[in-house]
Amino acid sequence: MTFYPALHPAADSRAPRRWFFFCRDRILVRYRPDRSVRPYFTDVSFVETAHSDAQYLGRLNGIDCFAAELASDTPLPAGVELQPVRRLLGVIDDELAAVAGRANQLIHWTQTHRFCGRCGHPTRDARSERAKECPACGLVNYPRVSPAIIVAVIDAGRILLARSTRVGAGFYSVLAGFVEPGETLEECVRREVREEVGLGITAIRYFGSQPWPFPNTLMVAFTARYAAGVLRMNPAEIADAGWFSAGALPPVPGRWSIARRLIDWFEESQGGVTGEK
Repeated sequence: MTFYPALHPAADSRAPRRWFFFCRDRILVRYRPDRSVRPYFTDVSFVETAHSDAQYLGRLNGIDCFAAELASDTPLPAGVELQPVRRLLGVIDDELAAVAGRANQLIHWTQTHRFCGRCGHPTRDARSERAKECPACGLVNYPRVSPAIIVAVIDAGRILLARSTRVGAGFYSVLAGFVEPGETLEECVRREVREEVGLGITAIRYFGSQPWPFPNTLMVAFTARYAAGVLRMNPAEIADAGWFSAGALPPVPGRWSIARRLIDWFEESQGGVTGEK
């Protein structure tokens, strides 16, 4: 699949349309007879109201894609369900999931920026850029992107993995955290590792990035080497943590996440083969 993001469809576009609908912070999906999931709709006759806050996403394989929010009392057709967007990961094509994630992020932005944060006046979509502008005071707000770091800390052929205190966190992963105002990404990496497990690190290297639109995060991944300290878990955030060797890992995140890419990189660099967890 090939996706081209854009602010507006072409003026003369006669391309078919796909709609990604959201209701109560969940996406509408349709199950096909073979139980495969389709997170978009081409027949929108079941929607009675106009999509006044619709956001154009771009073209996916030559098809114009839109996102819109439905009223909470919209009656749903048979075979249609509301699901968390996160549940689509690893179930549908990666690029289609990315478009659904983009739709989720833009709908959340629309929900939270209907009124100006400075004067309270209703906002409107800017014509020339992806932004909400206030016609009363001129304040402009862009879609929120919250940067967060995620880091694989390595020492003597082992990787540091931790299990979160969050309810339902049944797997171990690399450490992560949000960037604070005035902080560089590298400073955030050092701070998060120190705050969560009490360790000092060195040799911080950029690895890659991944949009994480649940609802608006950009994950920036790094690798680093252990430098000093003894594991001291922060009980407010970490339920358990430890050093693990390649081929002897605990349950880890799915392959769709950049956390798993970091873990796979570690196992491959140690000559191991990562199995599904």
